[in-house]
Amino acid sequence: METNSEETGKRRRRGRNKETAPVSQRKVNYRQLKNPFPPMQVFPDHQIAEMHETALRMLEELGMKVLLTEARRIFAAAGARVDEDSEMVFLGRDIVQAALATAPKSIACRAGARNRDLTLELGTLVFQAGAGAPNATDLLRGRRPGSASDYKDFLKLTQYFDVIHMISPQVEPQDVPTHLRHYFTMQAQLMHTDKFPFLFARGTPQVMDCFEMLRDFRGVSDEEFCTAPHGYTIINTNSPRTLDRPMAQGLIDFARYGQVSIVTPFTLMGAMAPITVAGAITLSHAEVLAALTLTQLVKPGAPVCYGTFTSNVDMKSGAPAFGTPAHFQASLAAGQLARLVGLPWRSAAGSASNINDVQAANENQFGLWGCLMAGASVVIHAAGWLEGGLSVSYEKFICDVEVLQMVAELCAGAQAGSDEIGFDSAMTQVDPQGHFFATPQTMQRYNTEFYEPVVHDYANFGTWRERGEQDANQRATQVWKDVLANPKPPQVDEDRAGALQDFIARRTQEGGAAPES
Repeated sequence: METNSEETGKRRRRGRNKETAPVSQRKVNYRQLKNPFPPMQVFPDHQIAEMHETALRMLEELGMKVLLTEARRIFAAAGARVDEDSEMVFLGRDIVQAALATAPKSIACRAGARNRDLTLELGTLVFQAGAGAPNATDLLRGRRPGSASDYKDFLKLTQYFDVIHMISPQVEPQDVPTHLRHYFTMQAQLMHTDKFPFLFARGTPQVMDCFEMLRDFRGVSDEEFCTAPHGYTIINTNSPRTLDRPMAQGLIDFARYGQVSIVTPFTLMGAMAPITVAGAITLSHAEVLAALTLTQLVKPGAPVCYGTFTSNVDMKSGAPAFGTPAHFQASLAAGQLARLVGLPWRSAAGSASNINDVQAANENQFGLWGCLMAGASVVIHAAGWLEGGLSVSYEKFICDVEVLQMVAELCAGAQAGSDEIGFDSAMTQVDPQGHFFATPQTMQRYNTEFYEPVVHDYANFGTWRERGEQDANQRATQVWKDVLANPKPPQVDEDRAGALQDFIARRTQEGGAAPES
C-alpha cells in the first residue's frame, strides 16, 4: 500500500515558516522492504566455518546451563547428555544439525492488517524501534520512569511511520502493576496499531493470556492461530552459556503455539563474552544454536529467528558501548554465520549517549550501517534508543526515523531509462551555462523526485534565522507533538474491542498473572 507524504510535508512546514508551499504529490512505499546492499564479510569463509565448528564443540564439550527442568527433559529425550545436579546440557552436533534442518528459512508473519504482513528471510529488511527501556525522555518533560502514557505515545508514533514495521516494547509502563502489565500492553498494541505485535515471555500464564487476547481480537481459530505467526517475542540468553527459566519456557510456549521467537544473546566483548569479535560472536552463535534447537525439539518447523546483539564495553568504565567499530564488525560476522545456516536474523543499532546529540546520531547510524552491510533481516533499536537501552527519546525517535526513511528510499532502486536520462526532455532544452529548473523533465518531477525530510531543514542560514533558529531537537519536538495530536489509528472492530475489555476485566478480578522468574 502506498502512503502519501502530503501530511508529513505539511507538518514539516507548519511552525517553521508561514509562507504558502505547494502541496506535495509524492507517494512512497516503505513497507515490505528488501535490503539493496550486497552483504559484506569481516572474516574469510574458512574462519566463519571454524567459528561454527567451535560453537558446536562448545555445546558438545562445555555444554549449556539450562535452568528449566522441562527444557532439560526435552533435550534429554532427544539424546542430549544432561547432568541434573549441575543443570548442564551437552548437545551433540547431530541434534543441532537436525534442528537447523527443520528451522524455517522464511517466516510469513501476520499483522493486524494484511498490508502490514511481513516475511522474515535473508534479504528482507524490517525495522523496529528501540526496546525495553525503563525510562522515557523528551525536551518538554525531561527524563522520567516510563509510564502507560509513554507506552501509548510510542505506539502511536510507531503506527504513524510506515518505516517502522514491527512493534517493540519501547518503554516499560512502570505505573502498571506487573501482574496486570501484559493486559495493558497487549490491549494498547491491539487498539493503537495494526502492525506485527510483540509479546513478553515472562512465564506461561502471561503468555497464554496474551495468546488468547491476540487470537480472539484477530478473529482466528485455535488452528489458524497456531499455523501462522501472529506475534513474536525476544528471547535473551544469559551469557555466557545460560538459558534461564522464563526464557526457556518462552521458547517452549512460542514454539508449541507456532509464534515467532527471536533468539538474541546479548554479549559484550570483554565482559560476558571474550574480548575479541571472533570469540564473542562464536559464543553468541553457540547460545543461539542451543536455544534454536529447543524450539525445533518442541515442534519441528516452529518459527525461530537467529539473532545477536554484540558490542564491546568501555574498558575504562565497564559501561556498554554501541555504534563502535567492534559493534560494526560483530554485526558483519553474525550475518556471515546466519547466512551459513540459512536463517533470517536480527541485529541491532543503538546508542550509549545520554542525550539526543551528535554522539547519539553517530553511534546509531554507524550501528545501523553495520546491520545493513551485514544483511540483517530485522534491525532492532533502530529509532529512539539512548543510554544503552536505559531510556527512549521522543526526539531521537523522530531523528532516527528520518535516517530510516532515507534508507528505505534506497531500497526502491534507482532507474536509468530514457525518461530518467532525459535527452529530449532535459538535455536538448538547455544551452551551455543554462539551468534545468524549467525543463519539461524538471516540471514533471519537481514535486515527486526527491525525498522530503521529516525534521531536517535545508533552508539557508538567513531563512533559518527568520524561522526561529531551531535545531534538529527542537524541530523533532514539534514533529512528535504534531503526530500525537493527529495520529493514524487502525480500524478497530468494536465488538472485539469490547470482548477484549471484558476478558481483561475478568482476568484482573481473578488476580491477573504475575511474571515468573
